[in-house]
Parts: sequence; C-alpha cells; structure tokens
Amino acid sequence: MSITPEQLQELMKEVEQEDPIDFADLPFEEDELRAITAQHLCDMADAMENFSNEDRQVTLLAVAAKLVLENLVLHVQLLRQHDIPLSQQVNSLLQNIKKK
Repeated sequence: MSITPEQLQELMKEVEQEDPIDFADLPFEEDELRAITAQHLCDMADAMENFSNEDRQVTLLAVAAKLVLENLVLHVQLLRQHDIPLSQQVNSLLQNIKKK
C-alpha cells in the first residue's frame, strides 16, 4: 500500500477540518476510532493489491457508496428518534428516491 494507516489517519483529520464528525458522547476516543478505520481501509487496499486498476476503482467506489448510504440512513434514523423534522433538502432527496 502506498499510504500507511498513520498517514491515512492524518488525512482523515485534515478532511474533518472542513466537515467535522459529531462523535457526540460515544464511549471511545476519537483518535482510536480513526486509527481502527484507517487500519481497516489500508488492509482492504492491501487485499486488492492483485486487482486491476479498474476493479480496484469500482470496488472502492462501491465501498464509498455503501458508506454514504449508511450515513444517510443513520442520519435520518437519528432525526426521527429525536422527532426532528427532516430538512427540505433531505426531504426532497428522499421524495425523489421514492419516485424512481
């Protein structure tokens, strides 16, 4: 792998400066969660070492899409749990998805 888990963890922190993660009151250290995540992703990348570039890109795109979807679902569930109405933007997005 061309990046170490430690380097990836630092990149994650840089990205979070623009788009912070709300860790709320999770009983885990933020850096520990980043380290676990970075290690897991580097392990996945190493496992794809023998993939063609196209297969690697498609696999990483599928993983990213799954994570974005999971994030959306968790966000909507949290809003519903706390009886917070969905923003117009989120509501429009969900309505568009229902129509398809």
